[in-house]
Amino acid sequence: MAAHQFNPLKNLKYDLPAALVVFLVALPLCLGVALASGAPPFAGIIAGAVGGIVIGALSKSPLSVSGPAAGLTTIVLAAIQQLPTFETFLLAVFLAGIIQVVLGILRAGIIGDFIPSSVIKGMLAAIGIILILKQIPHAVGYDKDYEGDFGFAQLDGENTFSELWHLLDNQFTSGAIIISVVSLLFLFWWDGTKLRRQNRLLQMLPGPLVVVLFSVLANQSFGVAGSALLIGPEHLVSLPRFGSAADFFALFRFPDFSMIGQAVVWKIALTIGLVASMETLLSIEAIDKLDPFKRLTPTNRELWVQGVGNMTSGLLGGMPVTSVIVRSSANVDSGARTQASSIVHGLLLLLCAIAIPGLLNKIPLSALAAILIAIGYKLTKPAIFIQKYKKGWSHLVPFLITILAILFTDLLTGVLIGLVIGAFFIVFENYKSGITIVHEENRYLLRFRKDLSFIHKFEVKQALRAIPDNTSVFIDLSKTSFVDLDNVEIIIDFAENARHRGITVEYKISEGHPAAKHFLNG
Repeated sequence: MAAHQFNPLKNLKYDLPAALVVFLVALPLCLGVALASGAPPFAGIIAGAVGGIVIGALSKSPLSVSGPAAGLTTIVLAAIQQLPTFETFLLAVFLAGIIQVVLGILRAGIIGDFIPSSVIKGMLAAIGIILILKQIPHAVGYDKDYEGDFGFAQLDGENTFSELWHLLDNQFTSGAIIISVVSLLFLFWWDGTKLRRQNRLLQMLPGPLVVVLFSVLANQSFGVAGSALLIGPEHLVSLPRFGSAADFFALFRFPDFSMIGQAVVWKIALTIGLVASMETLLSIEAIDKLDPFKRLTPTNRELWVQGVGNMTSGLLGGMPVTSVIVRSSANVDSGARTQASSIVHGLLLLLCAIAIPGLLNKIPLSALAAILIAIGYKLTKPAIFIQKYKKGWSHLVPFLITILAILFTDLLTGVLIGLVIGAFFIVFENYKSGITIVHEENRYLLRFRKDLSFIHKFEVKQALRAIPDNTSVFIDLSKTSFVDLDNVEIIIDFAENARHRGITVEYKISEGHPAAKHFLNG
């Protein structure tokens, strides 16, 4: 598809349905992440709205959606507890945005280009698995933990797997189970049915929207019938409500700039800025790979755009924002084409929180859990594992280790472990012998057939050690364009020691070679 065809106005027929889906996914996550972070619930709504409207308008990422991220939960919770007031924390968020703007200007976005695809795919698959595991309790009406909890170690001392085990000791909510099972069956049927593929109007009708409407009507029916299946308010969305415009504007809070000289504020700002930047780069890299049109996001611009978003969020009383994979994946899966879907989702978050909180508070969490489980399955379906297996061990092993590391730690730690394993396999796959050794009587020829990097140090040492005393050695470096300085030092040390062993050394290297000065001037 040509670039001019991605005009937001021309693609609203794709972006509006996607925006509705992202809104439904983002709503409970914004509230859940805020509550888990020790922030006011409306701070999550502000962050979600800013992530959609401000960042969506400035970003050149067509499909990424920004908002409060679960990966920052522990950092934000610790910061709020450490700082004297929430207004001081908002100052740290504002300063974190400034730090991100500076990182963008310094072109730090290039970091994302060095992450192997196997690690990115592993990250997406891990998030898919986590979505499924974390939403199972909500799907059966066990809503002890907040909706946006994606970490392995939970704030209540449990972990992902012990939480599932404890489900067996608790009474399930029958109405929630009925709604989640019916919703899941519908979502998988809706994606594959010929009826929808052949009807343009049905193609524009998001399955998650149908699920939410069904869940609200079903639960209302349970209540009218006086059934024990009625889902109580503790298992429904819980938006803050207010009675007047004054109550609404009172929810906005502003940074305390009088604390700008405090070292602890800058320390927290730096932490938030760096972690948020890393999460954004990882998310952008992942979403670009999911983009069916294979468009590339300018990462340096994205960093300063995220910085502007965090400055705005901090000024209005919101939480830190990053590009978020779950919402972005829902955006891609729903057929979005441009940034318009992100902007509209942000507007919906703000307008619905103002105008219809009572209606939104009728949505069962089990219905939203079904939507997230369906998204999780698409991120980690068996075909992805089969594809990686066919590509060989160098792709499969980093892919699997990244998944396991993220499952048992957190997103950033898991990705770092995956990067280490991925780097090992890259070195292993790219390492090939770069030396040819031939000899006749006491004359030896060492020919270096390729550039010598640090991974060839051992081979260079072994080759030179094999040369006996009282010989002549001709070292041919003419086929190389680069010789690592460590290898230069190894060869020069050999030549200096050769004088004491009766070995004569000659070199063949062009005068224009970067390393020529080390050998021709000796």
